[in-house]
Amino acid sequence: MPSATYLAIDVGTGTQDIYLLRAGLSPENGFKLVLPSATMIIRRRIQQATQRGEAILLDGVTMGGGPCAWAAEDHVRLGRKLFATPAAARTFNDDLEAVQREMGVQIVSEDEAAQLHGVTHIQLRDVDPEALRTACAAFGLDLRPQAVGVAVFDHGAAPVGVSDRQFRFDYLAQRIRQQNRLTAFAYRAAEIPADMTRLRAAAQSGDAFDAPLIAMDTAPAAVLGAQFDSSLDPRVRRMVVNVGNFHALAFRLGPAGIEGVFEHHTGLLDQPRLEAHLRSFAAGSLTHETVFAEMGHGALVLDPRPLDLRPEAHSLVVTGPRRGMLHASALLPYLAVPFGDMMLAGCFGLLAAMADLLPDHASPIRACLAEGDPARAPWEVEA
Repeated sequence: MPSATYLAIDVGTGTQDIYLLRAGLSPENGFKLVLPSATMIIRRRIQQATQRGEAILLDGVTMGGGPCAWAAEDHVRLGRKLFATPAAARTFNDDLEAVQREMGVQIVSEDEAAQLHGVTHIQLRDVDPEALRTACAAFGLDLRPQAVGVAVFDHGAAPVGVSDRQFRFDYLAQRIRQQNRLTAFAYRAAEIPADMTRLRAAAQSGDAFDAPLIAMDTAPAAVLGAQFDSSLDPRVRRMVVNVGNFHALAFRLGPAGIEGVFEHHTGLLDQPRLEAHLRSFAAGSLTHETVFAEMGHGALVLDPRPLDLRPEAHSLVVTGPRRGMLHASALLPYLAVPFGDMMLAGCFGLLAAMADLLPDHASPIRACLAEGDPARAPWEVEA
């Protein structure tokens, strides 16, 4: 009988990182894919339609914006027509009036969309189970996981007039105060908050796997997964930084839980500024106002005790696709490589969250991640 398998899909801006854990085997023997992210795929499809001079209909669900949104703006700017259903249009902005007014997108109902002819149809979604099954089948793998984890970055649906940066950071702070653990940012599919619209849409797309599913924020997943690097002592207080393509997020962590968090936009940082913020965050002096005024999301320090960023203790750990920003840093950070693959840190964090939220599957997942040595697992996911 085939062993149980657990699928983790970490959707970023540049790539979507996919990992299949096989129960009873070491994590290094899991199957993995690093592919273009959904927003990059949609970007290319929009650009191709633009070059052909075609009108476009976007439907499906809310997904990550960025590159696909910029391609949509270019399409309209060149005088091409672009229609979108409400759910798809929220990929660009939760305020649909702003999507129409500022981007020139024509919002149509599902019924109206069905009546459109002579348009190129592009379906939006962060997770594509059919494509993954097809890719795996080409290599003789029947993709039928016992449980699924999906990670996406979600600003949340901020009310009109409320900063989405502030709304996002208020959400982070609220979850920490409620549970104070990284897996607080993961939910069973049926329990995702209504205003976490991208998480809900990703879970909806993942329903096609016909398996229990959790959805989680990408940055906490990466921070949690990075700590499975066997060189890290889970008992050491440390800061773990995820330098993503769009967002840089750092958590201060200790045996009592999360000691603080700050989040900024990677594109607004260079190495000196990021180093300065990390030093201030370690000292307990970084303020929300400082980060927010720089167009970042914010900062929260729950434990003001200084954190000594000692290289020999690996108390500053870095992961993420743009971790190279700190390669030559005077802070001498440790570049985490959990189970030999930095790109899968988010997937390993997802698996740890699956074990937390899906008790029926906890034992085989934890046994694989701990590799027979529970002491190597991060403190918050030990059995």
